[in-house]
Amino acid sequence: MHIRKSTGVLDWLDQRIALNKLMKVLVSEYWIPKNINFLWAMGVILTTLFALLIFTGFMLVMYYKPDINLAFDSVNLTIMKEVEYGWLWRHIHAVAASVVFLIIYIHTFTAIYYGSYKKGREMIWVSGMLLFILFSAEAFSGYMLPWGQMSYWAAMVITNLFGGIPVIGDAVVEWIRGDYAVSDPTLTRFFMLHVCLLPIVLIAVVAIHFYTLRVPHVNNETGEEIDFEVEAEKYLSGDTKNAKVIPFWPGFLAKDFMYIGFFMIFFFYLVCFHFNFAMDPINFEPGNPLKTPPHIYPEWYFLWQYEILRGFFFDIFGFKAYNIGLIAFAIAGVALFFMPLYDRSDVVAPAHERKGFFVWFWLLVVDMIVLTIFGKLPADGVTLGISNSWIGFYSTITFFVLLFVVLPIITTLEKKGAVK
Repeated sequence: MHIRKSTGVLDWLDQRIALNKLMKVLVSEYWIPKNINFLWAMGVILTTLFALLIFTGFMLVMYYKPDINLAFDSVNLTIMKEVEYGWLWRHIHAVAASVVFLIIYIHTFTAIYYGSYKKGREMIWVSGMLLFILFSAEAFSGYMLPWGQMSYWAAMVITNLFGGIPVIGDAVVEWIRGDYAVSDPTLTRFFMLHVCLLPIVLIAVVAIHFYTLRVPHVNNETGEEIDFEVEAEKYLSGDTKNAKVIPFWPGFLAKDFMYIGFFMIFFFYLVCFHFNFAMDPINFEPGNPLKTPPHIYPEWYFLWQYEILRGFFFDIFGFKAYNIGLIAFAIAGVALFFMPLYDRSDVVAPAHERKGFFVWFWLLVVDMIVLTIFGKLPADGVTLGISNSWIGFYSTITFFVLLFVVLPIITTLEKKGAVK
């Protein structure tokens, strides 16, 4: 190893840690297809939101008290009223925690629409769905920390779900709570999960998700198979016009900065003027084990899963409704992991070029919207003369039929050439 006199700080670092080579691998010679649109910016926006959540989380944890006697006041009195700009940090954190799921859903359905989960990109999809599960766990653990009414009772409902595990269910519930009921040990455990364990795991899986993009590369609008090595050679030789790829930096990321700028205008508009959507009014009451809210429900991004959980409200062949709903909830939580298996077709193209798949895609979107809407409504209510419980049941059945029956059939027919 030959060390020469450096010409500056960057050169000094380059000689010791190959900084220029690292930058080439990560950004300047990491290639992105040209034929993509603004939907491909969702990944960078998600990364930005994650960074915001970490930063504002650090600011909030300086004053938060993970104690059932102090937690509520530390959030609603100390942070919101006594700490300078504490309200701003809380609003940013709460709105980012909600909006991050909006972007995740857009990112996920973009991948489904353009077939970005198959033909060598399966690991990108699987790692992305794992991130969705981890973000869900992170969001739920954070939702409990203010120790408001909805926080307390949501924790009670969710931890009770583990009681459905055969044989060891009750022991698992007690282990998660650290007590026989949701109490101070439960809050301490969820605090540890939210600020320590889950963020570390999330950062690791984000790194894995980015790494899985390296070999198959990013998909494009048309699903065209691009020889990235050949197209990269064109670009590096100066034929940038005919090359089908651009470098991640500055070509792709510079445009992403523009999208991030537009998004931040929308985001801070919500933070300053419409933050209430991210903070349930019931949660501004201290958690009270003796006072059950008239209607318990999770945040909007969990409502479709919650509706599936309560979608089965009657026993079937001796199986209790509770257990059936619990199984359906568990299956729904991991169902999308296996999209590459349900889709039997080799065609990688946008949904509007695959007629059967196009109809299926929008039916799935509409069904999940219906599940979300009715997940917020009381189960004993009536809509358009129909019981909400029955609407939830049929929407739940539709979700599973679309994934496990309809998608394999239409993609098998597409593979055989019967459907285009």
